[in-house]
Amino acid sequence: MKIFLSLFLLLFLFSGKQDDPLASSMKRGQEIYQDFCINCHMQEGEGVPGAFPPLAGADFLLNNREASIHAVKYGQKGEIVVNGETYNNIMTPLYLADEEVVDVMNFILNSWGNKGEIVTLEEVEAVEE
Repeated sequence: MKIFLSLFLLLFLFSGKQDDPLASSMKRGQEIYQDFCINCHMQEGEGVPGAFPPLAGADFLLNNREASIHAVKYGQKGEIVVNGETYNNIMTPLYLADEEVVDVMNFILNSWGNKGEIVTLEEVEAVEE
């Protein structure tokens, strides 16, 4: 009986929810989003029509992953088309560390109904100016 209880206790202790890397990254990314992105892209990622593209439900994010990472890492200038609407504004570089780019991209790609795959540090490091 003692062996059974000991095994049960061990199983119970180690069966707890493990830390979810995406959830942890998104939590950090949400803080970065609130510091750097919210003024233009708004609280719910809706953007400002004609001025700043939406991030919520944005086809550009999911279909142009490397370009999206590049925009966060180095800024964006020139025309882009998001959900059929053309935007031609400047997003200045945010000067984030690659780890911060990972986190904010994970937040953006997995918030407001977006369902993106996890962004990795290696993926961000591979994006060059």
